[in-house]
Amino acid sequence: MSFDIDKVRADFPILSRQVNSRPLVYLDSGASAQKPRQVIDAITRAYEDKYANVHRGLHFLSNLATENYERVRATIARFLNAPHEDEVIFTSGSTEGINLASYGWAAPRLQAGDEIVLSVLEHHANIVPWHFLRERQGVVLKWVEPEPDGSLPPEKVLAAVGPRTKLIAVTHMSNVTGTVVDVGAIARGTDVPVLADGSQAAVHMPVDLATLGVDFYCITGHKLYGPSGSGAMWIRRERQAEMRPFMGGGDMIRTVTREGVDYADPPLRFEAGTPGIVNQIGLGAALEYLMDLGMENIAAHERSLRDYARDRLRSLNWLQVQGDAPGKGAIFSMTMQGAHAHDLSTILDKRGIAVRAGSHCAMPLMEFFGITASARASFAMYNTKQEVDALVEGLSFCRELFA
Repeated sequence: MSFDIDKVRADFPILSRQVNSRPLVYLDSGASAQKPRQVIDAITRAYEDKYANVHRGLHFLSNLATENYERVRATIARFLNAPHEDEVIFTSGSTEGINLASYGWAAPRLQAGDEIVLSVLEHHANIVPWHFLRERQGVVLKWVEPEPDGSLPPEKVLAAVGPRTKLIAVTHMSNVTGTVVDVGAIARGTDVPVLADGSQAAVHMPVDLATLGVDFYCITGHKLYGPSGSGAMWIRRERQAEMRPFMGGGDMIRTVTREGVDYADPPLRFEAGTPGIVNQIGLGAALEYLMDLGMENIAAHERSLRDYARDRLRSLNWLQVQGDAPGKGAIFSMTMQGAHAHDLSTILDKRGIAVRAGSHCAMPLMEFFGITASARASFAMYNTKQEVDALVEGLSFCRELFA
């Protein structure tokens, strides 16, 4: 399928609605993306005539639901070009995936004084689980700051690696600035296992796990045009073999007796309980939709949007954009002297423009930039240059109000 922006927009019913009597300009996809009709229909069909619990039933509907559910594992592996399908573990999103790696792999292996290297660009989901290990086990967190433009050179991360470093946990793309981190170069430059947070990157550009070289990689469905509560954690087989189960319950066992438990093989070993069956089926539909469009085509469209938005925003000499690294994604974090980010967001909303305001679950990065909050416009494949113009006009209106 070729990339036709008008056809793409027509696939998203919500984009035709109005907000405050104005056409919706949705620039908050970095928080959650809107859903195409193909995903909405897949969810509806799954509930209407294909629903049952998975894995343990022998009846027709259970077998059908299991087949549709498990097919998504192969879809995720294909989307990420993962070496092996059984390296894909279903999760409710990136937060659960990173906690799985922290509890299942890191906690039993790291001792007091062992180190985890983190960047200041990280989302709280890739910070707080490691703080748990600091609080509970005496693990040391070593922080790497980005450059003033928000970029994070791989050599800067590698320079923080020492003899007691047991893990590098770093974002593939910042949710605040759009900075793209060369996690492949980091992984190639060390023998230390690397966890990459792909929550943003997998949405905006092709990901090739077969060549990337990392050990853990998480995605979250609600940013990938799929349902909330869906996602996956890819974990290299060698790392899975070193892990203990994260949660206990049904599906993750072979047998349970009064004396003990025999665990199932991965990935089921790490998937306890009744899963988000329909959520994952919806994610599968979203990934098929993205692959039909072509991630290279999506990336090219968003690069064009990024370049246009960068030029237009730079023309506003009273606006500060935090982190404008070369090669970044189409995410812009902005502040304006004399106006709080919440004021900007509220005023833009009155004009039908949806942006996010706050710390964006990235307080260490806010501190690095010397601010407490920003207004963030995060573009997606369904956005247009006309919507960039609407944002600039809205910001100019804010400037007039606060001048």
